[in-house]
Amino acid sequence: MNFFKKNSFVLKAAIFATGFAGIVAEYILSTLATYFIGNSIFQWTMIVSLMLFCMGLGSRWSKKINKNLIQNFLLLEVSLSLLVAFSSVLVYTLAAFTELYALVIYVLSMLIGLLIGLEIPLVVRINKEYEDLKSNISSILEKDYYGSLLGGVFFAFVGLPVLGLTYTPFVLGIINFMVALIVLFRFKEKLKPIKNRKLQLILSLVFAILISGVMVTQPIIQWGEQKKYKDKVIFSEQTKYQKIVITEWKNQHWLYLNGNLQFCSIDEKMYHEPLVHPIMKLHQQPQNILILGGGDGCAVRELLKYPSVNKIDLVDLDPVMTQLGKEHPVLLAQNLGSLNSEKVTIYNQDAYIFLEQNTTNFYDVIIADLPDPRTIELGRLYSKEFYTLCYRKLRPNGAIVTQAGSPYFATKAFKCIDKTIESCGFTTIKLHNQVLSMGEWGWILGTKESIKSSELKKRIQSLEFHNTKWINNEAMQLITSFGKDFFNVDAVIEINSVHHPVLYKYYLKGNWDLY
Repeated sequence: MNFFKKNSFVLKAAIFATGFAGIVAEYILSTLATYFIGNSIFQWTMIVSLMLFCMGLGSRWSKKINKNLIQNFLLLEVSLSLLVAFSSVLVYTLAAFTELYALVIYVLSMLIGLLIGLEIPLVVRINKEYEDLKSNISSILEKDYYGSLLGGVFFAFVGLPVLGLTYTPFVLGIINFMVALIVLFRFKEKLKPIKNRKLQLILSLVFAILISGVMVTQPIIQWGEQKKYKDKVIFSEQTKYQKIVITEWKNQHWLYLNGNLQFCSIDEKMYHEPLVHPIMKLHQQPQNILILGGGDGCAVRELLKYPSVNKIDLVDLDPVMTQLGKEHPVLLAQNLGSLNSEKVTIYNQDAYIFLEQNTTNFYDVIIADLPDPRTIELGRLYSKEFYTLCYRKLRPNGAIVTQAGSPYFATKAFKCIDKTIESCGFTTIKLHNQVLSMGEWGWILGTKESIKSSELKKRIQSLEFHNTKWINNEAMQLITSFGKDFFNVDAVIEINSVHHPVLYKYYLKGNWDLY
């Protein structure tokens, strides 16, 4: 390889690495925005769009750089290195003090996009000495796109699930730093000695900052994480799918997924007992049960109180969550080791896909203990198509119950879920209860039996319970009664479907700001 080819190869390798780091930076900021702000589809759309727009601005502004192309490229690389490396640390730190972290995430995405946009035209202009125009532009862009593909694979399989949001940014920062170091070494003869020495000094300083950052980022992020919660964080892990946090106060525990409370050990029975026992008593002799979600194992704990139950299939997307349910001392104490029962089979799979692909198993009862439908993708698990699949998987006289959010915090969403389930052929009844840590919460229960809602309500209200901590016949009179429609809800509430997702809008426009 001659001198010219070696220089061109180094430039293309630099652009490959920049494409790799750039796409992963987009994914990191999109994940941070989802975690801190919510609504993942909106956040990913906005972050990627802003970065691409600013790349365009950067490309436009690059024409104003008329000299010292190599020096300016190196300065852009080290700037990008620092911005990307400390993005998570900065967001976590600011989140502990201010609500402006959302603005910071967007500003970071714009700055990173701007720097990447400035880099690519500079490399094209530097490389024109070694290749003709046609080959130069196509090969530079080719390497950038190839790097982006590898970056996406890295983030999906290594970055997020293994390194997490703590160390992945520093991997990117070091990649950008190495690009700058190699380019400086290869093109040092094109720089004046004084500029060479200054750039070496800058790179040495940046290297020291990066190494220091790697050493302190874990405690800083843990501190920022702790500031989000009023109680002591005793477990925190970013999985491929979500952030799992367990906190503790006076020997009581709280489980959070992506910052949203899943249960509190003080009162979780006031949630899980209404979820499980009415439907189990209604069916009388349920044998095969399907739980969608419920990776903490508390719903399974209640199911195992019924001698008629032979088999429980639990479908939870995140294997880390179900493993915690089987092994973590806090969850074991809460679920009484239920997930280790030989009656339980765990499937770490998307609930919708499981229902579509599992053609052999049919169930007496389906319990959907899924996250609130705050996004389009979660709303798919509350859609007409989803409940139609559930209907097909239930045996004759089978029944389904789903957690349905709050009938008062998100009234339209609650009614939308009821209407959607009913549209699939179920006779439904609404349930609600005051869960101390969560507020007023609700469930929708549906049965395949040919029965009027009024008759179903009478049957539910007549149920007796002997194996529960809280729920009893008196409680059933209360949790099936709602009084008058206190909130003025529009008369027309649409059915939620995959192709017409309305539920997440109802949920997000709820009465959350009243409390």
